[in-house]
Amino acid sequence: MDTRPRMLALAAPLTALALLVAACGGSGFQEADGGEEAAEDGATDVAEGDGADAGVDLQLMGFSSSPAEDEQLSAIIETYNEQSSNTATFNPVPEYDTTLQAALAGGEPPDVFYVDSNRLPDLVEAGTLMPAEGQLDDETDFYPSLVEAFTYDDQFWCPPKDFSTLALQYNVPLLEEAGISPPTDWDELAVAAEALTTDDRAGLVLGTEYPRWGAFMFQNGGAVTDEGFTEMTASSEPNTAAFAYLEDLYANGYAATAADLDAGWPGEAFGQEKAAMTIEGNWMVGAMRNDFPDLDWATAELPVGPEGPATFAFTVCYAVPSNAANPEASWDLVNYLVSPEQQLEYTKNFPVMPSRESIADDWLEANPDLEPYLNGATYARPFQFGPGFQAALDVLNDGIQGIAAGNREVDEVLEDTDEAGQPILGG
Repeated sequence: MDTRPRMLALAAPLTALALLVAACGGSGFQEADGGEEAAEDGATDVAEGDGADAGVDLQLMGFSSSPAEDEQLSAIIETYNEQSSNTATFNPVPEYDTTLQAALAGGEPPDVFYVDSNRLPDLVEAGTLMPAEGQLDDETDFYPSLVEAFTYDDQFWCPPKDFSTLALQYNVPLLEEAGISPPTDWDELAVAAEALTTDDRAGLVLGTEYPRWGAFMFQNGGAVTDEGFTEMTASSEPNTAAFAYLEDLYANGYAATAADLDAGWPGEAFGQEKAAMTIEGNWMVGAMRNDFPDLDWATAELPVGPEGPATFAFTVCYAVPSNAANPEASWDLVNYLVSPEQQLEYTKNFPVMPSRESIADDWLEANPDLEPYLNGATYARPFQFGPGFQAALDVLNDGIQGIAAGNREVDEVLEDTDEAGQPILGG
């Protein structure tokens, strides 16, 4: 089961899509009456608004996470159907981005669909999403970092389904043999990586892409752009220092890429004990359980940088289209799916985490070893940029690979990223 976060491709013909959506009619936006509060026995009542009374067919379009997770989500939707006059179905489709793009452009969108946080700005600019504000039950219960991930132009667009964060995974016996505790800051990480490196093993295997190296930028007080996405800041001193720190780990042989270790991805190299540590998300739980069940490993929060802790939040939301056929019924389904009871039911058996703070303790009872990932929710940053920014990210990712390989300079890579990104931001 590949549970690594999906790097959803950005939609290309967004201007044409916006025109098509406008031609297909208005948003159909209505104020929802809101759902009933959960009954004391833990069941989640379905809202009794006009959409629910009418009894409509609803389609939730998404992508497949795994057969087990798809079955669990379908079972929850079946429970919704038993309590509602609506009939909902989950439709996991291959080539999700292409299929969703075609549905939106054709004026026949699904009633509810997944949106990755990195794709949200493009879809908002295309006019394809209905705002979530005023539609959700207990909106303040979602982690603020996840609300931020689905906020654009000061508008909250869709509630987070669940989420994952980055943490440090380490080989327990290898650290014990070296007399090393899990590193808690950058200095300790460098010392540990050096001590754990041997002729046939890297101390740290780390992916060469922004969704890994970006966490170090944040931890040093940097970022690729300013908060308003108006100015490029990739070549700032904090980012330069963060990348120089990582560059040294690779140059000294204490860090390696998965390819350096003849592995397909860092988790595989870690599972094969070709590296003593790695930095990945809670999808590692399923990968290690399935592919390396005998490995003795554990997780710690990411080592803290000079300016404090930071990690990424990888998440998708349940979105309602701006031209939804039955908007009240669509929000009724969304409210059911993100209710505390149903979120806990879905996430307690899988390594993804619920997006509501109120059920964190209940979730941790079922998943105590995953606490480092959940702790990251309080300081996680969204993986998100403005519309059309993928071209600049491609320049950055290509440069990161060159830095790790030793054939690109940090200053050059970050300056090239600024040059690629500023025209996209309008400068």
